[in-house]
Amino acid sequence: MNSVKTTDEETVGAQQIAVVTGAGSGIGRAVAVELLTAGWAVALAGRRPETLAETAALAPAGGAVLSVRTDVSRPEDVATLFAAVRDRFGRVDLLFNNAGTFGPGGVPVEDLPYEAWRHVVDTNLNGAFLCAQAAYRQMREQDPRGGRIINNGSISAHTPRPHSVAYTATKHALTGLTKSLSLDGRPYGIAVGQIDIGNAATDMTAGMQTGALQANGETAPEPVMDVADVARTVRHMAELPLEANVQFATVMASAMPYVGRG
Repeated sequence: MNSVKTTDEETVGAQQIAVVTGAGSGIGRAVAVELLTAGWAVALAGRRPETLAETAALAPAGGAVLSVRTDVSRPEDVATLFAAVRDRFGRVDLLFNNAGTFGPGGVPVEDLPYEAWRHVVDTNLNGAFLCAQAAYRQMREQDPRGGRIINNGSISAHTPRPHSVAYTATKHALTGLTKSLSLDGRPYGIAVGQIDIGNAATDMTAGMQTGALQANGETAPEPVMDVADVARTVRHMAELPLEANVQFATVMASAMPYVGRG
């Protein structure tokens, strides 16, 4: 069931409207709260209604929130999400395409079950495509026309970690999706960019500070950064005029083992 916490209709109509997938935790939650605090109306999408409710509860007083249970790998769920957003808010100004999964950690490629590979691809790549396609259709037809899509890539869109073949393959593919959508969106005022994030402090990266497998086979702790720094970067990208676009941004813990192999 959808849940709504909102201001009056006149205020909502004056706001910019964002859809954030994977909004029940981590980066999605941080970005949703950042946008709500900045005065955006935000549709929260995620698989677990209880975590969406927790995110919605963090909205400032008077914040406009719509929560829609969504499995982004299911076309019917994505269609329901964007229909609910259109019915409630009338338009979409921003999609933060954030939902994703790493898959089973530490599994060598030769042992990775096909079902696990397929789940990661369905969520990270097919889900991103389905949401981008739905947002694109809405942005092309709405008045005024246009909007922005920001895809959550990863440092893994550039360089893999050991035993991450499914995650890394999908994140590389997201870069191609971003470029293609950016090109195809030009005639309709749709700007598309990508944020590549390294070691934001979330539940997904909780183990990195105690030890993460490195390319040389050793296990070593890695630094992390505050997820709020990611949220502020997404907000900056989102609030640019549509005539300007951050095509790719990399935000990472400064000392993580990435640049210069260390």
